[in-house]
Amino acid sequence: MTTQTTKPAQRRLPLTRERVLDAALKLADQGGLEGLSMRKLGQALGVEAMAVYYHVANKERVLDGIVDLVFGEIDLPTIGEDWRSAMRRRAISVRDALLRHRWAIGLMESRTNPGPANLRHHDAVIGCLRAAGFDMALVATAYSLLDSYIYGFAMTKMNLPFEDTSDIVEMSETMLAPFPTGEYQNLADFITEHAMKPGYDYADEFEYGLDVILDGLERVRAPV
Repeated sequence: MTTQTTKPAQRRLPLTRERVLDAALKLADQGGLEGLSMRKLGQALGVEAMAVYYHVANKERVLDGIVDLVFGEIDLPTIGEDWRSAMRRRAISVRDALLRHRWAIGLMESRTNPGPANLRHHDAVIGCLRAAGFDMALVATAYSLLDSYIYGFAMTKMNLPFEDTSDIVEMSETMLAPFPTGEYQNLADFITEHAMKPGYDYADEFEYGLDVILDGLERVRAPV
């Protein structure tokens, strides 16, 4: 006598808010915000869109959630450590997170319903600066100056029309070819004397510029 065996039905993982947001983050990373919708999110999770709404009310709440996930990836400064080292590490971590999640750059400071990682991040930065002798007015200046530089640099980096030195050569030839030689001599000199040097990488400019800002803030902060 033969017996027939059946494989147990494969159990589907229960849908949770965390799974919804993880899937949304992947969709945004892959296709930008235009590739993120409740319908596509349901498809990625293998469920109907209505099931997604049970865990996240609408797309704005999805955006709140995935922005909070990005904030959660950033190294936080801690009160008591050297403020300059903390701000330097935090700045590099923010830049790296923005380059991993290119869609996020316009959303990080725009949420009116921020999540705990978002709030924790801002509280930690302010606390570190206050502990280092920055009064509230200077905290505001330092925060604005650092974030303007970090976000601006990241946006410029992700929109550059070249990747390496060989791309710069080709781009510069195309860009300047329609104009008489010497028409834009300062730009031509910058390209040939600096940007076209072997091993040049625009990303290397970030940390030097960051240190210039931190040097300036060190000069104006009140000693502790």
